[in-house]
Amino acid sequence: MTLLLISLFGALGCCVRYIFEYAVRRNHPTIRPWATVAANGLGTGIAGYAAYRLVGTSDAHLHSIVLTGFCGGLTTFSSALAVPVILQREHHRGYSVALITVTPLLCSGMFLLGMTLAH
Repeated sequence: MTLLLISLFGALGCCVRYIFEYAVRRNHPTIRPWATVAANGLGTGIAGYAAYRLVGTSDAHLHSIVLTGFCGGLTTFSSALAVPVILQREHHRGYSVALITVTPLLCSGMFLLGMTLAH
């Protein structure tokens, strides 16, 4: 049952990311993946909040469903690492370096913010 719930919440996280990216790109069309960076930041912020709240709870299944399922579906770090390579090949070195620098810093900060808000 846990595997099914992780899968369903993972699919829900993917849908939320798709809607989020669609809304951003519809209003701000660009080849730069700022919506992906924002989705990763949002997902890691939720993960920080959930990790702090769910640590020590007796329900390990809920921990897996929220963190692995929903947050795993919402975030997409494979794109966060693949897009800079594509931008580099298209001679957008500055954006490539910015993504490689901003993504881990933003996500680390959002995780800490989520933990702080949960505290």
